[in-house]
Amino acid sequence: MPNRLNRVKVAKSFDSATNSYDVSARLQRYTGKHLLPLLPNKHDLTVIDLGCGTGFFTELLATKFEKVIGVDMSSQMLAYTQKNRKGISSLIAADAYHLPLQDNSIDVIYSNLMIQWCENLSEVVREILRVLKPGGHFVFTTLLNETLHELKSAWGQVDQDKHVIDFKKEVEINAVFQNVDDMPCELLDYNVQDVILEYENVMHLAHELKGLGANHVPTKQNKGLAGKGKWQKMIKAYEDFIEPTGVYPATYRVYSGLVVKLND
Repeated sequence: MPNRLNRVKVAKSFDSATNSYDVSARLQRYTGKHLLPLLPNKHDLTVIDLGCGTGFFTELLATKFEKVIGVDMSSQMLAYTQKNRKGISSLIAADAYHLPLQDNSIDVIYSNLMIQWCENLSEVVREILRVLKPGGHFVFTTLLNETLHELKSAWGQVDQDKHVIDFKKEVEINAVFQNVDDMPCELLDYNVQDVILEYENVMHLAHELKGLGANHVPTKQNKGLAGKGKWQKMIKAYEDFIEPTGVYPATYRVYSGLVVKLND
């Protein structure tokens, strides 16, 4: 039940970010673009964009593949995609834990910066492998725990509460694909890189995270907004990371992977 309630909260957070998402999606554009070369070089495939959001890459995938389906748990994101994107075969409102798709029916699942919101990643991977055909590919990016270490450090000098979500570690991601014996798969390739975005100030960073719907922290103890005094202390602490040019950096550690479903 707690996991289910958390997924509902995440969906509402992304609902509220629908109109601001594309303006704030610098990281998503970068990672999604660099994921495209991992896709198969064939046109006659059925492809899922899992966590399609506003459909930017769903529309792009539709120019490359015969049938492209967008899946997202945010109804407002899907409504935006329906209105503003072209060429997409269909859109499905669902979360990654329960895909309303037949076993062994999909050639490729593309997922750009979505699975980091899934607490039980093993369960999600099993569901992805269930719907993939043998030989099918799961191509994805996710965020690792070192993401936003500057913001974590700054808040750590203020209090012990959780202000920034903790993502999984690299070894945890790798282990997930090594422990699905009933649905064997192979992690063919993966890469980890730090993407550093620059901000005018800490509020610029905070507004961008909110604009992406990425400001929901399920383990936060104090559910209210931090007081003005705490924010000022955090901003002061963040100044330790200011670059010589005066910009505020924020590091996103990105994991990109290519997984193939093996024959039983």
